[in-house]
Amino acid sequence: MANRIILVTGASSGIGALTVRALAEAGHTVYAGIRATASRNAAAVAQLHRDAADHGVRLRAVELDVTSQESVDTAVGHVVTAAGGLDVVVHNAGHMVVGPAEAFTPEQLADLYDVNVLGTQRVNRAALPYLREQGSGLLVWVGSSSTRGGTPPFVGPYFAAKAAMDALAVSYAAEIIRFGVETAIVVPGAFPGGTNHFAHAGGPADAARSAAYDQRYGNDIADLAPRLSALMPPAADVAEVARAVTGIVDQPAGTRPFRTHIDPSRDGSDVVSTVADRIRAEFLGRVGLADLLTPGSSR
Repeated sequence: MANRIILVTGASSGIGALTVRALAEAGHTVYAGIRATASRNAAAVAQLHRDAADHGVRLRAVELDVTSQESVDTAVGHVVTAAGGLDVVVHNAGHMVVGPAEAFTPEQLADLYDVNVLGTQRVNRAALPYLREQGSGLLVWVGSSSTRGGTPPFVGPYFAAKAAMDALAVSYAAEIIRFGVETAIVVPGAFPGGTNHFAHAGGPADAARSAAYDQRYGNDIADLAPRLSALMPPAADVAEVARAVTGIVDQPAGTRPFRTHIDPSRDGSDVVSTVADRIRAEFLGRVGLADLLTPGSSR
């Protein structure tokens, strides 16, 4: 496979950390976008560089905070200069919260959208000029099966942000394809193990309102992660998401699927998305824009 230059956001742990390693092992030049590389995530950066040296792969960290346009611009510019270009961006950075939706302040929802949605917009505005100019490239969006699948309560603000990101990805897909830039949406299920989603999940700021819900739903909120874990087959491995991203990157341009599901719990997102993506493909055909669809857009 051709060596591609790849930037992955949110790569300090979980799916991001697994993905950068899988891509590097596949022979690509990979930059792991990590914020606070010299402080909070210094240990993760050191481990990443040790792994790169041990395996003899082209994998290195780059300081990247998706909530800062300056940080994003600097990171993308560094990758382009150091590696001589950019071929693939993997939007993986995200943050999760758990708790009653009412107990989260509007400011908390804004912060959540800042990471999960606006962060992708900042990265796109920094990276797409390079991809458009060269007439090729790939955006991979790591979404969530919650966007269209079985949606448990008490994760509403996070689910809403991931749904917004999915809608943005779908719009971008049609708007950048004439520049030769492709889109692939990867849809993981709720993997409670192997990631820090639940361990690092934020909570509501309004303690009084949260307590009111605890009186009626307390155990249901606390047991959410174990309930989701119970749906997972024993052999479920979140590393499958990283392998799926690598497989998509390695496919030739023009053959990549528009949406790929990795959900051992089978929450139904694949069923709903198949219909939604087919309707989108049919509608674009009806309005004379069928050329904006990739071969895998209706699957």
